[in-house]
Amino acid sequence: MNGPSVAIAFLLLLAIGLPIYLVLGGLSVVLYWMKETPLISLAQLYGDRLNSITVVSIPLFVIAAAFMQKGGIAKALIEWAQVWVGRLSGGLAIVCILATTVFAAISGSSTATAMAMGMVLIPAMLRQGYSESFAAGTVSAAGTLGILIPPSLVFILYAIIAEQSIPRLFLAGVIPGLLQALLFVAYGMWHASKASYPRADPVPRDEFIRVNKRAIPAVAIPVVVLGGIYSGLLTVSEAAGFAAALSILVSIFIYRECKFSEVIPTLTEALKLSSVLFFIMIGAISFSHWLIASGVSDEIVAFFDNSNIKPWQFLMMVNVLLILLGTFLEVFGVLFIAVPVLLPIAIALGVDPIHFGVILVINMELAFITPPVGLNLFVMQSISNISISNIFRGVLPYIGILLFLLIIVTYIPAVSLWLPNLVYGE
Repeated sequence: MNGPSVAIAFLLLLAIGLPIYLVLGGLSVVLYWMKETPLISLAQLYGDRLNSITVVSIPLFVIAAAFMQKGGIAKALIEWAQVWVGRLSGGLAIVCILATTVFAAISGSSTATAMAMGMVLIPAMLRQGYSESFAAGTVSAAGTLGILIPPSLVFILYAIIAEQSIPRLFLAGVIPGLLQALLFVAYGMWHASKASYPRADPVPRDEFIRVNKRAIPAVAIPVVVLGGIYSGLLTVSEAAGFAAALSILVSIFIYRECKFSEVIPTLTEALKLSSVLFFIMIGAISFSHWLIASGVSDEIVAFFDNSNIKPWQFLMMVNVLLILLGTFLEVFGVLFIAVPVLLPIAIALGVDPIHFGVILVINMELAFITPPVGLNLFVMQSISNISISNIFRGVLPYIGILLFLLIIVTYIPAVSLWLPNLVYGE
């Protein structure tokens, strides 16, 4: 079976509604069988690729996100942000983005971030007179910071597939992530001023001190996790373990919003999500290995190499393709489909794989908030009962901002590469 036939079969299987892990894994088994390759080699391949301490960080970060969402950590961060910036124009929108940025530095998950922030902030924004579309759109868009601000599950998965350094990828996401947060804040303030939304009352000094003290454990978690990684005291997996342990302990013993009886069910839900990611990884590993072993990957690279396409033209095509894929495939499916095919071409054209990873993640951010499969839109609908059309209307300006950010990061590589090159050298 040649490349075009595989592509057609792949699209047909997706069209009939098969889950992405079955499409990738099942098609790989058929392709190996047609080449008369012993299927036992797949088991050896899984062992070689997944027998890594880095892989352990995935379920640990998922567990951290689950307990942060349920254990009062998100609420403490929101209250902390509110006493600092709540009096500004569009104060609650700024609170959302500021609290989300800190929350994202622990959870690594976009949907967990959006859900945790939305459950508290959407009702608060509606009570202060914010429109439904702006409130839900702001939380949906701010939630995407969960996969760009380190640590990020998408960066970890990309690092495993592309065999790249996770700390370098984390650092590469810092400046784009902060730039995205600043652009979102600027728009939120402008929109709130235009719509004449009310400002919050000044917070008494005693209340200001109380809220800041209460927020110390929540704010300390990302400091410990990221500080441990970049000081060299912790590996990424050890940092993930600390994030999970601290999130559980803080949720139970400090904020006391997670009861002992809820620990096992919360762990179970986190592990269910992790298992889904591992099934997708297994299918993707099989499929990418077939692409390389069959020579299809080399043929695609040779085609682009012989076509004299410029790197900037290729990156433009990549962005268009990823945006289109993101409108009908879930984020992790796009990641595992695109990287094995596109990364070898990018490297052959001289594109830095760390830079390419950041471009990919920003495209995945867009996928989280673009219909018909934008997960953050459905998360907002489920917790607020606001219609999808209304949420999408509110998220449209943020899509424009993300497209602007994507262009900047794509064509000014230093935005993503300066910090990791400064810390680790070129």
